[in-house]
Amino acid sequence: MNLKNVLLKFIVASSLAVAAPMFAQHHASGHAEKKESKQAAGHLVKVTDKDAAWADQARKNYPLKVCLVSGEDLGSMGQSPEYIYRVDGQPDHLVIFCCDGCEEDFMKEPAQYLAKLKAARGSQKAPDDGKPSGHMGHH
Repeated sequence: MNLKNVLLKFIVASSLAVAAPMFAQHHASGHAEKKESKQAAGHLVKVTDKDAAWADQARKNYPLKVCLVSGEDLGSMGQSPEYIYRVDGQPDHLVIFCCDGCEEDFMKEPAQYLAKLKAARGSQKAPDDGKPSGHMGHH
């Protein structure tokens, strides 16, 4: 009987020695996948009445006259769908497309399109307030 107990303990210990590294690797990769999905957990939300004030301001400052994805003129295919791109812990972004369907392409590479939006914002000139600049008229 003593031999059976020793043999049983050996088999259990051997099984654990083989399974433990496999479990640890699977467990670690699970954490990496969760971390990646949290970082890329952005989603598109239709603009609603609840977001109306924010959306009005965002529309005034929207730097593009063309679809963020296709480059087609906004409004050229009817009503341009407007969405809020949300990522937990980050500011919302208004995104406007030429038609339904561009959302899918946007969601494949949101960072690429948001960079395009940011670049367009950076190239906007400061609004002209009608006031002369510098010392014009002082002679």
